[in-house]
Formats: sequence, structure tokens, C-alpha cells
Amino acid sequence: MSGMRLRRAPLLTLLLTLGISTAEARVRLGEPLPQHPWTAAAQEVVVVYSYDCGDLGDLWSAVLAAGLPVRAVNAEGFPSPAPAGVQAWTGEAATTFARQLRVGTYPTVLLVQDGRIMNAWEGTFSGKLE
Repeated sequence: MSGMRLRRAPLLTLLLTLGISTAEARVRLGEPLPQHPWTAAAQEVVVVYSYDCGDLGDLWSAVLAAGLPVRAVNAEGFPSPAPAGVQAWTGEAATTFARQLRVGTYPTVLLVQDGRIMNAWEGTFSGKLE
């Protein structure tokens, strides 16, 4: 079990370190997720992205290494692939979901616990904590 916690540390550290403060947040911490098509897990990571985010390889690697269920939301109507094994939610409903969250920048990564947003991170990801 401790090995699993070590795998989760980079993403959780990333979200806690780079998480936006409540004062700056457009995505509101503590709020429930809008309606979505997946069965919620006790703890999960939601990645909201669009076609114009550029290379998200490092971001996807960090998210997948966290060991939590990953939900990919491909917003804004232009299909963009998620990594193998992750089914992206696309289309008008996915864009509506992103707008109901008040996502200000793509990509946005949400740490969700029991259906509520616990932390959020927006912007480009270099693979480094700075």
C-alpha cells in the first residue's frame, strides 16, 4: 500500500502546490461536479482539455501515474485524443460541463473526492514543480 501512495505523490503534490487559491479560482473548490456520464469514484482526477492545448504527454503521464481513476473531458468541439485506456468524453455535453465548471484555461486538472472538487490546477504543464 505504501508503494501505491508513493506513486500518487507527484500528482497530489502538483495539485496541492500549484492549486489555485479560492480567491483566484474560477473553478469553485468544494462544489460538486456538474452532471457527467461516468460513475463517480471515491477519489478521481478529471482532466478538462481542448484541441489547442499542445502536447499533453507530460501531463497525461503525471495524471496516469497518480493511480486514481482518470476522467478525460475533451471540450470545445474538436476531437483530441486521450491516452490509450482513457475514454475521452467529447461533444456539446462535454463543452457544457467545462463551462458549468467555469474552466478558464485548458488544460484544467481537478482532484475530485466524493463528487466534489477538492483542488484544481490550470495551465501548461512542464513536468516540474516550480
